[in-house]
Amino acid sequence: MTNARSWDRIAEQHHAEHPISTDVVSYGPDMPSERELRILGMADLAGKRVLELGCGVGASAIALARAGAKCMAIDASSAQLAVAKRLATEAEVRVEWRHGDLADLAYLSADSVDLVFSAFAVAEVADLGRVLRQVHRVLKAGAPFVVSYEHPLALATAETVGSGPASGERRPYVRRPYHDAGPVTILRHGEPFTLYPRTVAEVFMSFVRTGYRVDVVVEPPSLGPGADGPALVPAGIVWRARKER
Repeated sequence: MTNARSWDRIAEQHHAEHPISTDVVSYGPDMPSERELRILGMADLAGKRVLELGCGVGASAIALARAGAKCMAIDASSAQLAVAKRLATEAEVRVEWRHGDLADLAYLSADSVDLVFSAFAVAEVADLGRVLRQVHRVLKAGAPFVVSYEHPLALATAETVGSGPASGERRPYVRRPYHDAGPVTILRHGEPFTLYPRTVAEVFMSFVRTGYRVDVVVEPPSLGPGADGPALVPAGIVWRARKER
């Protein structure tokens, strides 16, 4: 729960400095929104039961509720949820908020949810398999789990700017092996967060072994700057996997 405590300490500051629109679903920092990616099928969500895992300050959950979904959202940070509840009141929408771990879904019946969504949260979970199994249990047959997280290449690489004859030339370099299965610590607003990088192949096989069929994988160009101009590797990756069995 170290990450939850870090989020508790920076929730208000992070929201104040990086407000997220409650009009559109966000896939994470420096990522295109649902308006560009069109993966969720927002036009068909009215009356559907939708669950967001790791909702943070709840902006995407509120956007889903605005679309008419019966939205539920869970997060491990009580401070983040306090902001989320305030934003939902301001937006005059109803979201069922829950404080807990992403895989704490025992309160939901099996085969009861039409869509599960998660943006930049599962990389903070050490046991991805447990999350996939719990989501699989609550999803209806054929329903999707749409999830984004930090791209493993973004966590394995960085950029530098050359000097001398190569002055201004951007050069990527590897700061950790791509296949390194160990956790990595990053800083956000001076607070430490532990992430668990996973290769694309590892995540694909985790979906398949748990009983999902992957039908969409997107690695959009990062919208954020690199050392000098757009980043050279994608900031995140998005999957849509449907419950198959």
